[in-house]
Amino acid sequence: MASVGDGMEGTSGGGGGGGEEENFEDAFENIPVATKMDLKGALEECSMALNLFLNNKFSEALELLRPWSKGSMYHALGYSTILVMQAAMTFEQQDIQMGIATMKEALQTCQKFRKRNTVVESLSSLVSKQSVDQLSEEEMHAEICYAECLLQKAALTFVQDENMINFIKGGLKIRTSYQIYKECHQVLQMTQDSKSKNELYHQFEGGVQLGIGAFNLMLSLLPGRILRLLEFIGFSGNRELGLQQLREGASGATLRAILCTFTLLLYHTYVSLILGTGDANILEAETLLQPYLQKFPKGAIILFYGARIDVLKGNFEKAEVTFQECIVAQQEWKQIHHLCYWELMWSYSFQQNWLQAYRYADLLCKESRWSKAIYMFQKAAILCMLPEAEVKTTGEDIVALFRQVEGLKQRIAGKSIPTEKFAVRKARRYGGLQPVKLIVPALEMMYVWNGFSIVGKRTDLTENLLVTIEKEETALKNETSHNEYYMDDFCLLQLLKGLCLKHLGRLLQAELCFNQVIQSEKQLKYDNYLVPYTMYELGLLYKQQGEREKAIRFIEAAKNNYKEYSMESRLHFRIHAALNSMKVTPAPTP
Repeated sequence: MASVGDGMEGTSGGGGGGGEEENFEDAFENIPVATKMDLKGALEECSMALNLFLNNKFSEALELLRPWSKGSMYHALGYSTILVMQAAMTFEQQDIQMGIATMKEALQTCQKFRKRNTVVESLSSLVSKQSVDQLSEEEMHAEICYAECLLQKAALTFVQDENMINFIKGGLKIRTSYQIYKECHQVLQMTQDSKSKNELYHQFEGGVQLGIGAFNLMLSLLPGRILRLLEFIGFSGNRELGLQQLREGASGATLRAILCTFTLLLYHTYVSLILGTGDANILEAETLLQPYLQKFPKGAIILFYGARIDVLKGNFEKAEVTFQECIVAQQEWKQIHHLCYWELMWSYSFQQNWLQAYRYADLLCKESRWSKAIYMFQKAAILCMLPEAEVKTTGEDIVALFRQVEGLKQRIAGKSIPTEKFAVRKARRYGGLQPVKLIVPALEMMYVWNGFSIVGKRTDLTENLLVTIEKEETALKNETSHNEYYMDDFCLLQLLKGLCLKHLGRLLQAELCFNQVIQSEKQLKYDNYLVPYTMYELGLLYKQQGEREKAIRFIEAAKNNYKEYSMESRLHFRIHAALNSMKVTPAPTP
């Protein structure tokens, strides 16, 4: 009987007897690796896969890439990139683990094509004219694909948790990636004149721009104390260099152009809001998206970004229509629906259409696995904003919902998600025999996600929010007996009221509200986060009025004088962005 090894030589047909089936299977397995996939062919196929992906044909894109995902570096990279994108969108542990596992396989595939003694593995820097000339085109591309896989694996580590320690661990792991990009960047600079700039060279250049750009942008977001640790091991983050490299990459016609575009869009529409001061570059985001909206008018991811940009402009009604189009556009990736539900929930919350907001919070509770604790808290918080009669029509029991939050908390790599911890702590007010009602919890969560900087674009809606807050303030003051949460609730209302007043241009009144919170610091019992966050907001208020020194003083105080409060990491990211914007003069947008 033929052994498996025999069967692998000439696999055109079966042998006799019992070996027939065995040989047939081997033949089938060997088909994909029958011929070699060259670089040019690989790039063309990956470009086709990308077009399928942007036209919502996600499975077809994966199917096109899968057969070669272990034999071609670009197929391996493309295949794992799609799964990483899926993971980054869902935030679901299952998808993140799948993304990381596929990335590991992709790294092994890329490794096969790398020069044995690569530029990075040697301790002395080998980037000399001589070593560059010794790298074949295939080896140059293998370096960049390998580095890109490492970078995406690192990005997934970051998606997993906002926790600083995890980021440092991830940072140590991705040092190799960073080094490779730096070396490749030097290779580019050395070969600017000498190489004949063919298609493959430009594709390599696009890869370098994506890596150098994403790295510098990602690192520039990190608070100083983290960056100092990372600088010690050779990292540095230059935001302007990062943005410039990504812009150059996005404007090219390479395979990485869309990835550079998506990185910039993610930065402008989400990162700069949640981890920054909320000043998003909407104009650039629109300009970047425009050609893709024309080319892929039904592409779900493209539609999603289009709607998100409208949200940031305060065009909530228009955004809602586009989110609905995005939901209808495809049924394969339900997580894109979940992203739309999340955005619709906030869009209706900004308009205080609580019943519609509840509808989407409820859908998220039922369908998405990203963070059951946050969804449950959010749903209960939204219901708190409705009159009792309307809550009855939903058939929900607010107290019962809040009591479920703690049991839904998840631990990732042994750590809790900061926003989940926050929700659990707030929900505990409903745990005792005598539940103590939370005050405007949906507006508090709106603040946590930096929603006031979005709703602030609309005077009408900001005034409506102010009316709601002042109504609660009056009710709180009129209570005959104060419970233990009285001062915490009072200070929360002052912070939110101050934000509304700031966006309405009533800056002196806003300052008074913020100062009331800071002066009440000693009387706060539970919500210690309110004081550092308020100091930061007061600093931004002074910045807006051109009082730079005062602004820096308050923001530095928020950074240095407080620790171990809810969502501390998030505030440190925002503080870093705010101080950066005052001390460093950003270069003009090209």
